Amino acid sequence: MPKRNVVRIDEDRCNGCGQCVTACAEGAIAIVDGKARLVSDSYCDGLGACLGTCPQDAITVEEREAEPFDEDAVKRHLAAGKEDEEKKKETASAEPLPCGCPGTAMRTLHAAKQARQEHPAPAAGTGSQLSHWPVQLRLVPPSAPFLRGADLLVAADCTAFALADLHRRYLAGRAVLVGCPKLDDLAFYRQKLADVLREAAPRSLTVLRMEVPCCGGIAGAVREARDEVAPDLPLEVHTVAIDGSRIEVEIVPAGAVAPEKA
Repeated sequence: MPKRNVVRIDEDRCNGCGQCVTACAEGAIAIVDGKARLVSDSYCDGLGACLGTCPQDAITVEEREAEPFDEDAVKRHLAAGKEDEEKKKETASAEPLPCGCPGTAMRTLHAAKQARQEHPAPAAGTGSQLSHWPVQLRLVPPSAPFLRGADLLVAADCTAFALADLHRRYLAGRAVLVGCPKLDDLAFYRQKLADVLREAAPRSLTVLRMEVPCCGGIAGAVREARDEVAPDLPLEVHTVAIDGSRIEVEIVPAGAVAPEKA
């Protein structure tokens, strides 16, 4: 076999996030047993479009003996994958995510796609208003069925503890993604949120953050993703006081550009 450039994946570094899978237009990479793996040498064109998407720097391009790139085989592979994806969408709520943990299996708890005005927020004490699982931004795939066309809430972790009426006020009728801009990778957040907006096309977008400065990162990541993918989508940023005593609301109109970082 001739030598040519082919992607190499360091499994020790790979955390199974799946960003490289969506970045590969040829479908040459898949998540297997929680790790990214090259499906076939013949599907990889060796150009390395996936390199910049890996948050772990686990992907490189190496020159080695490999089967020639086969464009016709790629087309057949992608067509078969599309058929499989349609079948998977029908049962997505019961499937585990790439990390393989049963606790991250997607599931719909109750409908959240109806207009909020059709489902008024319930009175306090009437139970959980969480409409789906999982909720962690790193665990929810952009293709999750409960995100499609949803009223989307992106919330900082600590808001759940500061707001006594979080379920009644914010979760009822919304799909939610949760993360911490202080402890997590904001570059990953921006890319993941852009993928969500691109694939799920939510009808509204709300950010819930704490008043502490570091929490502004989650609002910034959402704004940047919105400006890149869906600049006409209105955005609201709700800032919660540490003691939960007040909420300040900023309306970022459609087409607004995120302010420059200091």
